[in-house]
Amino acid sequence: MLTETSLAGLFVAAFLAATPLPFQSEVVFLAVMATNDVPAVVLVAIASVGNVLGSCLTYALGRGLGGVRGARWLGLTPERKAKAEVWFARWGVWALLFSWAPGGDLVVALSGALRLPLGRFLVLVAIAKTARYAVVALIGLGIWG
Repeated sequence: MLTETSLAGLFVAAFLAATPLPFQSEVVFLAVMATNDVPAVVLVAIASVGNVLGSCLTYALGRGLGGVRGARWLGLTPERKAKAEVWFARWGVWALLFSWAPGGDLVVALSGALRLPLGRFLVLVAIAKTARYAVVALIGLGIWG
């Protein structure tokens, strides 16, 4: 029972960490990992899925705010939106590989607002989020860092 609760808590922590809410999931990940009840690869998978799904929520919020009303609410003039589209076309797609880093949620929301195709978004975010949790697991195991 405790294992299922811990895994559910890890999933929720990872999900929340990928939303605009100020939350960090690494401490929860390492705490669950320290119990040695579940293999690290399973923890990486659970945290990654939760984090990617949280990013999907942030993407959807950005997509919703990317419309005309949302752009006005965000203070995006047509000129600023055009500049953002040019920047995003050049750097934004690849910036999703750093979606795990501080400020990454902004790039995730911007990718939704600028209508990045969901398939491309999911591939890049899944790579980024899984790599981050794999590194945290390696650090937790004492293999790296």
